[in-house]
Amino acid sequence: MTADAGFDRRRLILATACLAPGACAPPRASGAVLNVASQRGNTRAILEASGALRGAGYTVAWSEFGAAAPLLEALGAGAVDVGGVGDAPFVFAYAAGSRIKAVAALRAAASGASTAVIVPNGSPIRTVQDLKGRRVATGKGSVGHYLLLRLLERAGLPFDAVQTVFLSPGDGKAALQRGAVDAWSTWAPYIGLATLHDANRVLADGAGLFTGYSFMAATETAIAGKRGLLQDFLSRMAAAYRWAAANPALHAAALARDTGLPLDVEVDLVRRQDLKVVPITAEVVRAEVATLTLFRKAGIASVRPDIDAAFDPSFSGGFASR
Repeated sequence: MTADAGFDRRRLILATACLAPGACAPPRASGAVLNVASQRGNTRAILEASGALRGAGYTVAWSEFGAAAPLLEALGAGAVDVGGVGDAPFVFAYAAGSRIKAVAALRAAASGASTAVIVPNGSPIRTVQDLKGRRVATGKGSVGHYLLLRLLERAGLPFDAVQTVFLSPGDGKAALQRGAVDAWSTWAPYIGLATLHDANRVLADGAGLFTGYSFMAATETAIAGKRGLLQDFLSRMAAAYRWAAANPALHAAALARDTGLPLDVEVDLVRRQDLKVVPITAEVVRAEVATLTLFRKAGIASVRPDIDAAFDPSFSGGFASR
C-alpha cells in the first residue's frame, strides 16, 4: 500500500465515523488536539455529562462508533489516537497485528453481568446444553463471542457445537427478532433493549466467567507523540467515571440523551456495569492471557503474540491525581 493510499484509508474510516451530526467536534484553529474514539453511549457521554473536560488546554476531537470492531480498525489505521473497547476485542485486534497498546483499564463492579446470551421468551432453549446445533449470532472477536466460547467450555460442549453467525449488534438483534438465529450473545445496552422492550429473556450471562475488564487503547504514535495529552485525558476520564459511580441516575440520563435509547435500558446498563478506572497490573495482564488463550483454543486467533507488550502501565500513576 502506498503512503497516499494509507492516508486515504485513514481519512475514509474517520469520515465514516463522523456521518452522524456532531459526531466529530471540529478542532480549534490552533492548539493541541487529541483524537478520541468512543462507542456511542460510552466515553464521550460520561466525560461531557460529568464536566470532566472543563479547563483542558487542548481540543478533544470525538469520533463515534457503533461497536468495538470499527473503532479498533480506526485505531489500527491511525485515524484516531485513543479509544475505549472491551478486553476480548482488544486482545483479538492485538493478536491480529494492530499496533496499539492498552494505556488504562476499567473494571466493572458487576463482573460479567453486562454480557449475556439472549433467547426469545417462547424458545425451548433453557440451558446452554440446549444450544447444541442451534444458530447463535454474535460479533467476531467481541465480548459476546468470548462469552459464548466460555459458556460452551463450561458446559463441556465443543466450540463447534453451535453454528456461530457473525453479525453486527444491529443485525444480530434483527436476526433474533425474525427467527433467523436461535440466540444472540451480546452486551449492554443491547441486553436491556432485547429483554425490556422485546419479547426475549437472558439464557445465561457472564457472571463468574469474566474479569470485567475493558481498556482505553492508544496508538503507538499517540503514546510517543501525545503523552502529556493522553495522561491528562485519562486522569479526567477516571474522574468522570467516579462521578458516574456517585450519580447513577444522572449517568443513565446522560447515556439516554446520547444514544436515544429508552431510559430504562440505560438504567439497566449502568446497573450491569458500574465501571471504574484501575491501574494496569500483572493481574490484568494475566486475565488477558487467559482471554487470548481461549480464542486460540477455539481457532479464532492463530498466533500467540507477546501479550505483555500490549500493555503500557506507565500512565496509571496519574489516575488518582484528580
